[in-house]
Amino acid sequence: MSRRRRRHLIGGAILVAWVAVLAWHVRREYFQPVEVRLAEASANLMPGAAFYSIKLGGATIGYASSRIDTLTDGFVVEDAMRLRITALGSQAPASARTEIKLNKMLQLEDFQFNLRSDFGDFEVVGAMNGDTLLELEIDAGGDRQSLSVPTDGPVVLPQVMPIHFALGEDPRPGSRYGFDVFDPSIMERQRVTIEVLGQETFFIPDSVDFDESRGDYVIQTEDTVPTWHVRQEFGGVELESWLDPDGMVVKATSPMGYTIERTAFEFAWNAYRELEASGSVPAALETTDIIEQTAISVGAQLPRGDQITGLTVRLGNVDLGGFDLEGERQRLRGDTLVVEAEPMPTSVSYLLPAQRDDWDDELSPTPLIQVDDPEIRRTVEGVLAGESDPLRAAERLTGWVYDSLEKEITLSVPSARQVLDMRRGDCNEHTVLYVALARSAGLPARTAAGLVYVRDRFYYHAWPEVWLDRWVPVDPTLGQFPADASHLRFVVGGLARQVELVRLIGLLQLDVVSVEER
Repeated sequence: MSRRRRRHLIGGAILVAWVAVLAWHVRREYFQPVEVRLAEASANLMPGAAFYSIKLGGATIGYASSRIDTLTDGFVVEDAMRLRITALGSQAPASARTEIKLNKMLQLEDFQFNLRSDFGDFEVVGAMNGDTLLELEIDAGGDRQSLSVPTDGPVVLPQVMPIHFALGEDPRPGSRYGFDVFDPSIMERQRVTIEVLGQETFFIPDSVDFDESRGDYVIQTEDTVPTWHVRQEFGGVELESWLDPDGMVVKATSPMGYTIERTAFEFAWNAYRELEASGSVPAALETTDIIEQTAISVGAQLPRGDQITGLTVRLGNVDLGGFDLEGERQRLRGDTLVVEAEPMPTSVSYLLPAQRDDWDDELSPTPLIQVDDPEIRRTVEGVLAGESDPLRAAERLTGWVYDSLEKEITLSVPSARQVLDMRRGDCNEHTVLYVALARSAGLPARTAAGLVYVRDRFYYHAWPEVWLDRWVPVDPTLGQFPADASHLRFVVGGLARQVELVRLIGLLQLDVVSVEER
């Protein structure tokens, strides 16, 4: 299989879950706020800005900045980031910006988050309605939706949490904190726990000057910055950060090898500007291809994935707790996973549309799966032409999505309607569109993610599952109905669940015990 063919097949596995939602925005940590202490301490919150260089394997891949300003009635917090990730020999650029308005007690009043990439724009605007309702306006490539999210109190966004830690807590080594955070980039809340590991001191460039003889900026003075060293855990993923007394990040690392470091603006911006101006993949980044770097070699040549009907693998060096490894055609026995490609049923016990009351989660719309959108419905009607048999409908949808979408790596928060308009994307775009079309037809569908075997390695990947009297995996990215037995499912659900795949990266050992083929 040629490299070009492999590139068209793999997709991005949500670009490894949006690079773990950029390692949860790479630079932010979360802590349980203490409202009274925050209200008292907010008087000491001073305006300031910090600049960061984002690196992978020592090579610059991005630039970020954080800013806090005071207002007459509160504060504004702004984060901005530019990023270029190398995937299958090409660069996937993206930029993100979040602006948050807080009252004098550092509670959320409103926010705006946007992500821009070659695929299109994604924007979420939110405002609190009292203390118990978050009103959202979502724009995915021109498709606008309104959503009201009930809350059990003030909403805390990721970017505000370091401030809460610095001003609202009295951290001590070994102490732990826990809370729920709403992240607009994945449109979900997640539980986060934090452990304070200790204190460390950093020396950060404070002022720089241009040296004519060297043709570059050099450090004039350095700032001594005391920090809290903390470990964050969410969904089994662990990140580490070093936070200064004002809650600004000094350094952060992720298990995927990403590092963000505070530095002078001139250093951070010029390093990224050189990367952006090059227009090609620098030599330093050729070995940090996110798709190839996260692939898992099994040390043996297996049959083509679509020839594999049964696969037994041993999963080692990771905690398998919390993953969706058991069920349907998968069986987990200790650390050994057995996958069998069962024959497709010849008939199904129901006709389309299935009753939504019976399949609430698997037929309902979400902000990114617009089941009731008129264009989604018209597309389904055109593809299925009145077909009411779930088996034939699922097969037609698999073929249509495979044939209709160009295969290319994207860095986006995919929306089904946006994918329908753009007609391109990786496995995430194929999956979200398929799930929306299936649900619109009354065919229960959900998202699965894990690993798939292509050529000589296992790659992170996403695909749909549909209910045909049991959950059957299909793969519109690879054009498989049903998906072959080399699809190893680890999670079921959207981006918030798929982020959990990050705790496998660089650690999971996969040994093939046996293979059955056609």
